[in-house]
Amino acid sequence: MHITRETVLYIAKLARLRLGDTEVERMQRDLDAILGHVDSLAAVDTRDVAPTTHVLDIATPLRRDEVAGVLPVAEVVRNAPDHTDDAMVVPKVLE
Repeated sequence: MHITRETVLYIAKLARLRLGDTEVERMQRDLDAILGHVDSLAAVDTRDVAPTTHVLDIATPLRRDEVAGVLPVAEVVRNAPDHTDDAMVVPKVLE
């Protein structure tokens, strides 16, 4: 697949990026190279490779969730930029 200038500009618009002419050219080359590498993976024979979710077969140890060491409210709100005695004060985000 060949990445066109229009494709780069479309992707930049979706990502809300402003790219100069030299940046568009560089992105076009870079994206073309990336897709070339991805395309080369199609040539790899994976018929005898079992599907996996991890490269290494390591079990993830699980532990029980336990409540421990709860901080007093006054200590929690003390580090907030704006607070009352028992709450953090945040800017209103909804009208």
